[in-house]
Amino acid sequence: MDVMAVRTFVAVVDTGQFQEAAADLRITPQAVSKRVAALEKELGVQLFTRDARGARLTIDGQAFLPHARSFLDSAERAVASVRPGHRALRVDVIGRQLSLAGLLRGFHRAHPEIELDVVTMFDSDAAIAAVRDGTIDATFRAVTMPGQQLSQGVEATPVFDEPLHLFTGPRHEFANALALSTAQLAGRRIWMPGNLPGTEWAAYYAELAAAFGIIIDSVGPDFGIEALLDTISGSTTLATFVSEQTPLVWPSGYTLRRIPLKDPTPVYPHSLLWRAHNPHPSLAALCRHFTAAYPGRPNSGIWTPTWSHPT
Repeated sequence: MDVMAVRTFVAVVDTGQFQEAAADLRITPQAVSKRVAALEKELGVQLFTRDARGARLTIDGQAFLPHARSFLDSAERAVASVRPGHRALRVDVIGRQLSLAGLLRGFHRAHPEIELDVVTMFDSDAAIAAVRDGTIDATFRAVTMPGQQLSQGVEATPVFDEPLHLFTGPRHEFANALALSTAQLAGRRIWMPGNLPGTEWAAYYAELAAAFGIIIDSVGPDFGIEALLDTISGSTTLATFVSEQTPLVWPSGYTLRRIPLKDPTPVYPHSLLWRAHNPHPSLAALCRHFTAAYPGRPNSGIWTPTWSHPT
């Protein structure tokens, strides 16, 4: 349906005159008549009758009017969703079930006046490219190659270092441990079927495995978190890693264990990435919120990959 024709119909209703509608729309009265006639032809009904007092709605026109207004509202929202400087602040997170999505909800609670559009992009390079071209306003990523990735005005700052936990079933050898030294995982098999080559998290776990002699098993297929929990729950040898704040829910019969790691604690380094000259009016508030909340990285007691260290 022609948006301009519907907008013209509503303008005639609101002004009561084709000539007044033409003045409001800055077109000629003839153009108004043509648009309304085209709309009536498309709908197969007459929308107005004209008399000395102006244009009056027919019964069909009265029925169509509320839907026409709703149609125009939807069209405006659709345009606003992609109009630079007017659309919602568009922020990318790897997954809606992960911790960064929860932190973003905290930002929304602190700034309910800022409209958010949360998207999920799997590939880090695609997300950074989208930040460069303004398709998205910010993304949360682990930046594995800062010099190569952060070019053309893209900036990054660490915003959250998330500790890892070991995740086991009730019969695993470490199931009853209150905490573990990361070195105790040497030679142990950690099953991560979602650890796909080329991803930022695969780069993280590859360096973690090399540093502590851990065996990362990415043999799939990856059937999702529910299947992973089911397999871990029944295994005496398989374990996996989960981040400290990743929300997980499992059936009570599984009795799964989350075991903190220490001496050092491996942390996953999340950064916020944005384009320096992005004009979105709410981007600065997002950056301030997360940089103010970041306590800084301690000098000891944690492990991070070499590519996340300040240069």
